Amino acid sequence: MKIICIGRNYADHIDELDSFRSDEPLIFIKPDTAIAQSNLPFFIPEFSNEVHHEVEVLVLINRIGKHIHSKFAHKYYDQIGLGIDFTARDVQQQLKSKGLPWEKAKAFDGSAFVGKWFDKSTLGDLGKLSFSLQKNGEVVQKSDTSLMLWSVDEIIAYVSKYFTLKIGDIIFTGTPAGVSQVMKNDRLEGHLNGKKALNLIIK
Repeated sequence: MKIICIGRNYADHIDELDSFRSDEPLIFIKPDTAIAQSNLPFFIPEFSNEVHHEVEVLVLINRIGKHIHSKFAHKYYDQIGLGIDFTARDVQQQLKSKGLPWEKAKAFDGSAFVGKWFDKSTLGDLGKLSFSLQKNGEVVQKSDTSLMLWSVDEIIAYVSKYFTLKIGDIIFTGTPAGVSQVMKNDRLEGHLNGKKALNLIIK
């Protein structure tokens, strides 16, 4: 399986990082070793002094597909979840300043936390899913999938032009504004359409 991530899919997050808005989805990939163990804390890696949380709506691919048309993309997933793309922001900035790839900042071991999966039929309108992340009981990220620059189905169609989607692949669909540094002993709790979707301790 592979983890396909979409960057800069919410305008407010683009603004908060002072990034440019692309004309097409920004794609990067994490290896399967980036999946965090769901029963363990997230351990801040020793090579970074500034790891940020980025809460995202996730899609679990359930069939093989290539060159998928957006009007058929809904057939390629039936589970939606919530996850966290952990980013070593200091490392990312160093790499970006040199025009280098971001893998060390985005794809390190344990950098992709996957929460609970929900049958998409139980979530209502997928184009208006609300989701949020609390840090130590305070809401730090909150948004709605209607604010995506590219919808889930548009993302699947776009990604499948370049990469064959396989059963078990996970798509991270982008994060809204509110990303911030995590510290030891922080507790992160995420909700998707009012349902508790993830719970995690930082170490």
